Amino acid sequence: MSVSVRPGAPPGSVRREERSRTALATVCISGTLEDKLAAAAAAGFDGVEIFDPDLVASAWSPEEVRTRCADAGLAIDLFQPFRDFDSTRPDVLAANRRRAERKFDVMERLGTDLVLVCSSVAPDALDDDGAIAEQLHALAARAAERGLRLCYEALAWGTFVNTYERSWEIVRQADHPALGVCLDSFHILSRGSDPAGIAHIPGEKIFFLQLADAPHLDMDVLQWSRHHRLFPGQGTFDLPTFLGHVLTAGYTGPLSLEVFNDVFRQSDPTRAALDAHRSLLALQEETAAVLSPAVRERARTVELPPAQELHGYAFVELAADPASAPAVADLLTALGFTRSCVHRSKPVELWQQGDARVVLGTSVDVDGAMIAALGLETADPDAAARRAGALLAPVLPREHGPAEVDLPVIAAPDGTQIFFCSSGGTADWLTDFVPVQRLGSDTDPAGSGLEGIDRVDHVALTQPFDHFDEAALFYRSVLGLRPQHSSEVAAPFGLVRNRTVTDPAGTVHLGLSVSVLRRGTGWQPRVTDPQHVAFATPDLLATVRAARAAGARMLPVPPNYYDDLDARQAPPPELLRALCELDVLYDRDAQGGEFLHAYTEVLGGRLFLELVQRIGGYAGYGEVNAPVRMAAHRRQRSR
Repeated sequence: MSVSVRPGAPPGSVRREERSRTALATVCISGTLEDKLAAAAAAGFDGVEIFDPDLVASAWSPEEVRTRCADAGLAIDLFQPFRDFDSTRPDVLAANRRRAERKFDVMERLGTDLVLVCSSVAPDALDDDGAIAEQLHALAARAAERGLRLCYEALAWGTFVNTYERSWEIVRQADHPALGVCLDSFHILSRGSDPAGIAHIPGEKIFFLQLADAPHLDMDVLQWSRHHRLFPGQGTFDLPTFLGHVLTAGYTGPLSLEVFNDVFRQSDPTRAALDAHRSLLALQEETAAVLSPAVRERARTVELPPAQELHGYAFVELAADPASAPAVADLLTALGFTRSCVHRSKPVELWQQGDARVVLGTSVDVDGAMIAALGLETADPDAAARRAGALLAPVLPREHGPAEVDLPVIAAPDGTQIFFCSSGGTADWLTDFVPVQRLGSDTDPAGSGLEGIDRVDHVALTQPFDHFDEAALFYRSVLGLRPQHSSEVAAPFGLVRNRTVTDPAGTVHLGLSVSVLRRGTGWQPRVTDPQHVAFATPDLLATVRAARAAGARMLPVPPNYYDDLDARQAPPPELLRALCELDVLYDRDAQGGEFLHAYTEVLGGRLFLELVQRIGGYAGYGEVNAPVRMAAHRRQRSR
């Protein structure tokens, strides 16, 4: 059922005149200034912040940058940064004024009227609000003579001025129409400042807004800022509330991103810019919920098609090459699945057990076996696709027969295809499949019919390193999946970061993982970019016994694990013996909930299956056992 991916992504369905303006600082993404401007325009941004070092390194003159931006439909909203202006030393202040005049020249050539002035981090910085205000007033007066403006920003690590409250007090004392404040969400929220006071700053004095998210980290704030900022929705900051205060104050300028991130600045700039724009669209939607109707109308926050309620996995599609497909089919049979149907026009089969459905296809374009697509149940597949398109997700073309259902399908960041499905009615995707007994030429047995599995519990996908945060934002914004659980696992071959997302009703659970550093030295046979599907059963021990008796190749667990399990959690002796006999892993949470799970061996190089049983409200994923599973898979690959 999976389809070929067409490069690129469609533009959002929301017209520019219907929404707030958006901007991207060139420091956010990789490449030369030329690359960055092209990426920002392709992603649909209205403007850019020109980062001074990007301009210095560019072969384009400021006049050519101005022309290129205009031709691409990009406004140059800000030139930045101008650092360390205020000073206790007259000679340094004089040099800074000269430097400012030269940068004013550059601004005029660029055609922008606004420059960012950061609070000083120099040892000669002033610690006198009145004196700083006086120096900034004089600089603003000179800027105004040239038709320019200044926005003053408190850096979180400024020598003395490091809060927005103090920067605003200085601007208020300076009292010049060409001087306002720049509010940066990172500088404010990283210090734990209360952003509620922003709503009391006159909107006309908020000259510029810079937005960034970040994970919660206990580290030096400068290093945190320079390496770990994220696009909105990828971190832990409460940006909707922050932005709500800014818009309530009356700010009407662009919503601009300033994100310093080591990964983003090495990634494909076109893709990163698209992700950045998606983050702003999603942030506006979330912010609108906290705004009064009057502020919402004035701010023109974007209105997106609503996220559709999900009702679980309609199917998981596995694709395998001709060498791996028979082993996948044999394993499904041993696990109790029945090969029930074949597609009317595509080379795929439908395997079923309870409410768990697996679509299995064979293709020479696949290397080994993999998860090719996920089918998600929703009452309105077309509405789900409209939201995806508005959030810049690639909506894929799909060929289908005249009597077949036209299923909307989009591409996730890792290439996995997401189908929006509806069971029942005229658009029932199951009607595209024909029971195997209707095909006189089909002689394959229908499967073992063993009872046990009743549904898909979760799906786990390893993400490319550069796109882990992008994937989290994609599933959150496009599908409405919220973070449920995050962890880091010390795996046998390096640290693995995990993040699980789920829908509000808890019917779809998706695990995303990434190796924090993956060098691939080749010294050991590893499982590259592993993927797995976990199936739920009400009686795991019975299901595993039946599967092993039917020939399922389950993953062996070393006896050392059960010795340690007995020491740590002391399960009842009879249960411990059964776990050890059947190679079943075990976990128990603080509330007494229990988790039993067992894995198959790897098929086709990266794919494996998991059987799980949840008892007493256990909501985790047994990640404490992940290193044991990884080591066991390594041993299997070594054989």
